[in-house]
Amino acid sequence: MNEKRILKDLSLKGFNTFGVEARAKYFFEAITVDDLLWIIHQEEFKGKKMILGGGSNMLLTQDFDGLIIKISFKEKWIEKSHDDYTLVSVMAGENWHQFVQWTIEQGLGGLENLSLIPGNVGTAPVQNIGAYGVEVKDTFHHLEALNMETGEFEIFRAEDCNFGYRQSYFKEGGKNKYIIIRVFFCLTHTNHVLNTKYGAIEAELERMGEEPSIQSISKAVCNIRSSKLPDPVLLGNSGSFFKNPVVTNAAYEKLKAEFPDIVAYPAGNGYTKLAAGWLIEKAGWKGFRRGDAAVHEKQALVLVNHGKASGKEIEALATEIKESIKRTFAVNLEEEINLI
Repeated sequence: MNEKRILKDLSLKGFNTFGVEARAKYFFEAITVDDLLWIIHQEEFKGKKMILGGGSNMLLTQDFDGLIIKISFKEKWIEKSHDDYTLVSVMAGENWHQFVQWTIEQGLGGLENLSLIPGNVGTAPVQNIGAYGVEVKDTFHHLEALNMETGEFEIFRAEDCNFGYRQSYFKEGGKNKYIIIRVFFCLTHTNHVLNTKYGAIEAELERMGEEPSIQSISKAVCNIRSSKLPDPVLLGNSGSFFKNPVVTNAAYEKLKAEFPDIVAYPAGNGYTKLAAGWLIEKAGWKGFRRGDAAVHEKQALVLVNHGKASGKEIEALATEIKESIKRTFAVNLEEEINLI
């Protein structure tokens, strides 16, 4: 039965939010954890592997000459509640936004600022996804992962994950070694600490005529994101393509003297975080299009595929933008997404 589900020479166009064409030599969808254990023990596929979640944080620049394992196991539940917090458990194949909405329906706070971020739960800690002043690490408790070499399950607590800005152990030393099975979050059920200071949340709440709550903040975030970010179903993209660069305060002051309207945020310890979208727009790239590879007309941080762009064409555009930002601002941009 499982053998029949190993597909050969499969198009990946429908499995990546950029909607670029690439092919997998072999493809297997793990509906259950048992499926996953079965496939990783097949001698025929001991070589090159790639784990696929929602396909939202990557750019395929070539065919994949190996086995792609799509993680599709789903389930979420409340593990236990204490006086001050609730521990929830969620399987890696759950859609991130749907999971966030479920926590809000349960009256649980902590993830509302992360509403409408594309992708699945399993990749959230890998990227330490974040938005509007909140990151996954803020509510992360621990995760369970499968060691692909030993076939053993291992527990990773926050201190084991080396969380940083859009960074974790799973993008560094643990890359291609582990498959995240499920993630545990520690959320509040009373006395929620609400974060409305970042971005346009307060202005949107005022426009909505609603007081801050986990429900209203989630709605506000969804409204803001929908107004600025294209729906991948309608226009291929992977959300923010670049990280917001972090520079020294001295470098920031030098830039501010030349560009008084530069957008930036304190990053602590003598550093300042610059808004990559502002840099790209200031350099004249917003709305730029070459063929079907383009910079979104409303948000310069988002690269888009108007239909038939290849991964190589989008990558080439990204490289040009990086070189332009380096020349104009002496700032290095790094991709937030994974180039494959």
